[in-house]
Amino acid sequence: MKDVDDIPALMAGIGQRARAAASELASAGADAKRKALELAADAVWNGRAAIMAANEQDMAFGRDKGLSDAMMDRLLLTEDRIGGIVTGLRAVAAQDDPVGEVLAEWDMESGLHIRRVRTPIGVIGVIYESRPNVTADAGALCLKAGNAVILRGGSESFHSSSAIHACLVEGLRAAGLPEDAIQLVPTRDRAAVQAMLTMVDDIDVIVPRGGKGLVALVQNEARVPVFAHLEGIVHIFIDREADPEKALKVVLNAKTRRTGICGALECLLIHRDIVDTIGQGVVRALMDAGVEVRADETLQAIEGTKAATDADWGCEYLDSIVAARVVDDLDGAIAHIRRYASQHTDCIITEDDSAAAAFFQRLDSAILMRNASTQFADGGEFGMGAEIGIATGKLHARGPVGAAQLTSFKYLVEGDGATRR
Repeated sequence: MKDVDDIPALMAGIGQRARAAASELASAGADAKRKALELAADAVWNGRAAIMAANEQDMAFGRDKGLSDAMMDRLLLTEDRIGGIVTGLRAVAAQDDPVGEVLAEWDMESGLHIRRVRTPIGVIGVIYESRPNVTADAGALCLKAGNAVILRGGSESFHSSSAIHACLVEGLRAAGLPEDAIQLVPTRDRAAVQAMLTMVDDIDVIVPRGGKGLVALVQNEARVPVFAHLEGIVHIFIDREADPEKALKVVLNAKTRRTGICGALECLLIHRDIVDTIGQGVVRALMDAGVEVRADETLQAIEGTKAATDADWGCEYLDSIVAARVVDDLDGAIAHIRRYASQHTDCIITEDDSAAAAFFQRLDSAILMRNASTQFADGGEFGMGAEIGIATGKLHARGPVGAAQLTSFKYLVEGDGATRR
């Protein structure tokens, strides 16, 4: 290992080893990758006591650092959450291998037979904050797609990520795959992040997963292509044709299940026709659940709400706070979302098929939902086993980024002595 005081040399070595591992992985068999992930899952579960002990070190660091409750929740690993990591690893292992999948196939009059097939991207760089489970998710998905990955976890999750990474390496070793296929940057020094952003010869794409500051830094300074979402400014619109029971269940779950994830509800829009019925009931239920409701002038008539300011529209709280306002109709809801949303996830609650169809057609968020909690905005819940993040860009990967989204493609062209006129 290079001296961590020499960050350029450290990162250059990591990059070179990743590129070599990627070359080997490109031809690795599906069975070997599946075996590596299954054995890594076994190692995580068998080592859960050590992982939780490492996590306690990180939790102490987070408390000393003054992390918010939401950030501390993201950082925490319980036995149940470690079980979730194991489940995610096994789910990715069980998926069909995307590499080599034929996406399209056709014949030309010239005699050419053409196939477009999935191929690994190469080397993925993942920069993330707080959540140590990203170590497992990112490592597993990149491996499944035949990519090498360089992981740079947050300083607050350093020990937890290291413990999980050791389990992934154990799986690689036992399956006969290169251990350098999944590397964790062994330093908290922020200079390592800056180095990754410019490693154009060794990293093919960067995936940032964290807060607005981190993602903005990566998007602004990276010379390597980026898959990212800046914020999860998630809206739910309760239409006048909403079912009251569904509205209550969905909104409460979307806001309170876990407030610190990017799929959590941040802004509630209520059709004017139901303010005094469904709207009032949902707002009161949110406050009863401990949520601070920052309301527009109309909703401030509900006792216990606080006055919203302009800064509350388009805010990602990641906390037990929600902005709420009344809109005149579906057009008003769509206009608000277009202005303030981050194209992450937005939802309509309605029994009106035409309203739902218009919501789906006229908005261009990466994920649009109807009558379902936005907490489902997650690759695991989409059947991807896990995700490396939610991408809100429009090129290549969009929405939950799973193994298939971490591939590119190439054309395989065959002829029988074909020549062009």
